[in-house]
Amino acid sequence: MIGIIIELIISWLLLKFIAKRDFSVLGFKPNSTRLMYWSIGFLLAAGICTLYHILTTAFINNTWILNKQLTFSAALMSSWWVLKSVLFEELLFRGALLYLAIEKWGSTKACLFSAACFGIYHWFSYNAFGNPFQMAIIFVMTAIFGWMLALSFAKTKSLYLTIGLHLGWNLFNIIIFSNGPLGRQLFVKANESHLEGIPSLLVFLFQIFALPLLLYGYFKLKSRK
Repeated sequence: MIGIIIELIISWLLLKFIAKRDFSVLGFKPNSTRLMYWSIGFLLAAGICTLYHILTTAFINNTWILNKQLTFSAALMSSWWVLKSVLFEELLFRGALLYLAIEKWGSTKACLFSAACFGIYHWFSYNAFGNPFQMAIIFVMTAIFGWMLALSFAKTKSLYLTIGLHLGWNLFNIIIFSNGPLGRQLFVKANESHLEGIPSLLVFLFQIFALPLLLYGYFKLKSRK
């Protein structure tokens, strides 16, 4: 929480002394439209993430089983960790800095810059240095996800959709399907069997592109109305 508080203070200072604006430009104040965006983002991300993990076991002799060793308090602590990490990353990459970048460079360049920074940041969080192939994969995956989040902020002028998308994905990926730094959470795979060959590649590509393409199509459709 200390990191988030520091981010808020720095964001306020940047907006006040560089842009001569306040927190209203980040769309913090809730309203029906912003809450709807949050709900849509959360549900879409949760749904796509769930489908992705189902696909990882659908074509092989494997399945997801409930982890009966997970306690309610442990699940709450894990969920709190995910929420804090999402808020920290959103304030850092889609907050005041992205707003200032959009004001200076325009939405397209600013979103690409934010996406690249998000990808590089995950080299550190995944401790991927020294393995060029792993670094490239991590960069592509997280930069595309970061571009989607940056575009969502640019289009809605608010952090609600970005937080909904990010939280929906991370919560289901890490807590529901145990795919993250917190280890075994709510559901775990029954055995070590995993996809191989073309099916593995297709599911991998689905993981990367399904949600960003869905959001991009939504914004394109909305712009035509």
